[in-house]
Amino acid sequence: MTDPYRIVEAPAPAPKKPGGLLRPLLWLVLLVSAAANMVLSTAVDNPWISSAFGLVALLCGVALIVHHRRNRVREA
Repeated sequence: MTDPYRIVEAPAPAPKKPGGLLRPLLWLVLLVSAAANMVLSTAVDNPWISSAFGLVALLCGVALIVHHRRNRVREA
């Protein structure tokens, strides 16, 4: 005879966080490229170099926003 009060199902594992390594990597690249943009814009006469780092910082910011919007938890 089976016991109807016994729980035999294992609990479901917690869902894995999407993009576990991507978000910290994007933050790191954003901070490094923003710092390089600030330093090189004052230290070097060539504006193309600092603009390249500024573009990388801008792209990382956009990627972080897109990653957040795609992986946010929606309330019902």
